[in-house]
This record gives sequence, structure tokens and C-alpha cells, in this order.
Amino acid sequence: MKKITKQNRYKRIISQIEELIQKTTDPLARMSTIAAVLHHKFDYYFWTGFYRLMEKELTVCCYQGSVACLVLEKHKGVCWTVVDEQKTQIVEDVSKFPGHIACDSRSASEIVVPVWKDDKIVAVLDVDSKKLDSFDEIDAEYLEKIVNLIYK
Repeated sequence: MKKITKQNRYKRIISQIEELIQKTTDPLARMSTIAAVLHHKFDYYFWTGFYRLMEKELTVCCYQGSVACLVLEKHKGVCWTVVDEQKTQIVEDVSKFPGHIACDSRSASEIVVPVWKDDKIVAVLDVDSKKLDSFDEIDAEYLEKIVNLIYK
């Protein structure tokens, strides 16, 4: 997908999500809507969902795609790297990521974005693709804007 096409699609999606989630302040309802909209708007999104940081564990919630790992092993894999380093991670090839957790062996690349509330990470948005090198800085920029809508 061309960069300008991707940017324009994300801009339209942000407007759509803003309109949909204004009906509630419930973060789980907002996460569910975000996961569903994103998953169905990009053909390279294979698994799209959130892991919430609860009682020092990353536990799955609100997702679209194949069955997920329910609780992620602590301080291992891309999602925990995001929590530990407090920044978005783009992984071109998950097989080369140290300690990658393969909930579905068909995943080839991944992007994980932190969800912030009151200056603390409370969840992560995790998106997997079956293709290598699916995600870039455009995805990171717009996904960060989208997850900022959850607690707005």
C-alpha cells in the first residue's frame, strides 16, 4: 500500500472511531470497537487486539482473529518489551525477535503500541500480520493516535 493511501485510510478510520466511541467512556467497549474497525479495514492485519496490564500480568481482552494467548509470560516477547521500554515496537520478522511469543505460528510481523492512562501503561494494542515487514512508522504514528482515544 502506498504511504499516502495508508495515511488517508488511517485519517478516515480515526474519524470513524471517534464517532463510534463517543457513545461511551467504557475503555473495554472502546478497545473492542477499535480492534474490530482496524481488523476489518486493513487486509494485512491478521490478529488485532489488546492485552491489559492487570495485577502485573498482560491478559488478553478485546480482539479479532484466531484464539490468543490468555496471559503472556512476564518480561518476554514484543508486548512485554513495549511495557518495559515504554515505547512502540515494530517487528519486521517475529522469528528474529528475541523471546518472541508465538500465539499463532502464522504471524510473521508485528506492531505493538502502548496504551497510556495517567502517565502509566495500562494496556497494549498488538497487531500481527502473516506477511513479513508489514508495519512501518505510518502505522505506528496513527495507531498511537488511535489508542490515545481510549481514555480521552
